[in-house]
This record gives sequence, structure tokens and C-alpha cells, in this order.
Amino acid sequence: MKTEPLRQVSVVTSLEAEDAVVELLGRVFGCAASAYTNEKTKVTTASIYCQQARDWTAGRRAELADGLREIRAGGLKIGAGKIVTRRVAREDWSESWKRHFKALEIGPTLLIKPGWVRRRARKGQAVVVLDPGLSFGTGNHPTTEYCLRALAAGRKTGQGQSFWDVGTGSGILAIAAAKLGYAPVVAMDFDAEAVRVARENARRNRVQGRVRISRGDITRMPLNGGRKYDFICANLISNLLLAEKARIVGRLRAGGTLVLAGILKGEFEQIRRAYEGAGLRLAQGRTEGEWRSGSFVLERRLVG
Repeated sequence: MKTEPLRQVSVVTSLEAEDAVVELLGRVFGCAASAYTNEKTKVTTASIYCQQARDWTAGRRAELADGLREIRAGGLKIGAGKIVTRRVAREDWSESWKRHFKALEIGPTLLIKPGWVRRRARKGQAVVVLDPGLSFGTGNHPTTEYCLRALAAGRKTGQGQSFWDVGTGSGILAIAAAKLGYAPVVAMDFDAEAVRVARENARRNRVQGRVRISRGDITRMPLNGGRKYDFICANLISNLLLAEKARIVGRLRAGGTLVLAGILKGEFEQIRRAYEGAGLRLAQGRTEGEWRSGSFVLERRLVG
């Protein structure tokens, strides 16, 4: 019996709009999309694979086009925003997309790689195995990579350090923190599917007993009380970072590090001023394309 070919549906977009486009593809087709960014051109291509005739319909094409217009109207620079399709033989599909994802070395202490990559870790290097397409966060996005590098650089050998991952996505940061020796490690996300995927990834990396992952809404957390952490990563949209500043800073220990990522560079200055007004100091920052991330240190605890 002849096997029906698949159709690859891709959207050519920008790093800034990557998350929104990936979410749109997943919503339209009902399964996870993956994204690849060309390091030279900085052009991002988000793709999904579907049945040739059954899934790629005029209705879905119209829904995808409408969604792209909504993303652009929302203010994101979507780049070309072009929909590209091509037929892919099933025997080629299972391997062809994998060539875009390679191992990512985070200094001498951490290696992030997809499951099919055979590269071995160096001596003393922790390994996180994570395949793209399940949920946001594979280490390839610059904001995720910044958080990983900050986590690795901030680990103080021989000292106990706790970690809180706000907006965990795929769970990559929490898993990496556990592998690096942070404890306890606590992660949360508002999206129930992200929590499921993060737990699955933790099990795959054999750290499920060292990482507590739960569904949570930061806007409903108490303003005062609760555990305080030595290191916090908050990879959230700017509006949430501003509105929930008190809840985030309130869980950071004096002398602790707070990494804020996933911020459009045009919005970073407002966030920097807000968090410096809460007693933090910007210790380090990085801009990559449309994104800016920063590491803040809590130097004092404000009263009242």
C-alpha cells in the first residue's frame, strides 16, 4: 500500500515573534510545533508536519493567516510572516528536521542536547537531554540560553543554593539546576500542558525526585511569606514582570540572584528601573536580536 506523504507547514518569522507563532501553529493543528533560527540571518522558521490531504485544508490555511495578522496587530515584529508548505516523504521527515538541532555547551559544567545526538559530556559536565517541539525551551532560544549560562555561572561549589523557576515551560532550567546541584528546586507554570511536559522531561533526565513542578498562578500567590530562594529565573512577559514584581522579589534572599529574561529590548529599561527601585542591582545583561535579559542581585531588603 502506498504511504501518503506528509506536508510541512512553516512560517518564516522573527525571533521576537517565535513563541507566538509556535503557539499559533500548535493551536491550529492540535500538535506541537518546532522552531529553528538561522544563526547568521537571525531568521526563524516555525514548522509543523501534518497529513497531506486531511489536515492541510483551506480552513486551516485561513485560520493560520488570520492568526498571523492578529500577532502583527498586537505589536510584535513578525518578520516576513510568510506561510511556506512542501511535501515531505514520511521516511525523510523523521530525520530531516533533526539536523537543525545540535548540542549546546554551557561552559565546562553543562551540556544540553537532543536525544538523538551522540556527543558525550566532558569530565564533570552535567547533561540535560531535551528534544524540541514539546514546549517552549530547548536552550536554542537566546533568552533560555542566557538563563542557562547564568545558572551555571552562579553555582557555588560546595554551598547549598535553592532555585525557583517561574514559567518553567519545558522544565529545562529546573532540570539543569538540579543537575548542577541546586536544591531544593521548585518550578511552576500556569499552563497545565507545560507542567505535564516538564514533569515528563524531569523523569527522562532522572531528576523527578529532586525537582518539584506544579501548576500555579503567580498573580494569586501571597505577597508575603513563603520560601525564599538563592536563585530565581523569571522568564515571563513584561506586563507580568512589572505587575508581580513584589511577589517575585519577596521570594529572593538577600544577596540572591534574580534573572529576568524574555524581555523585548525596548521594554527592558522600564523593568530595570522597577526592579532597581525594589532594592536590586543590575549585575549583568545581554542583548540578542530583539531580546534583552538581565541578572539582578538583591543587595538590601526594603521595609514596608
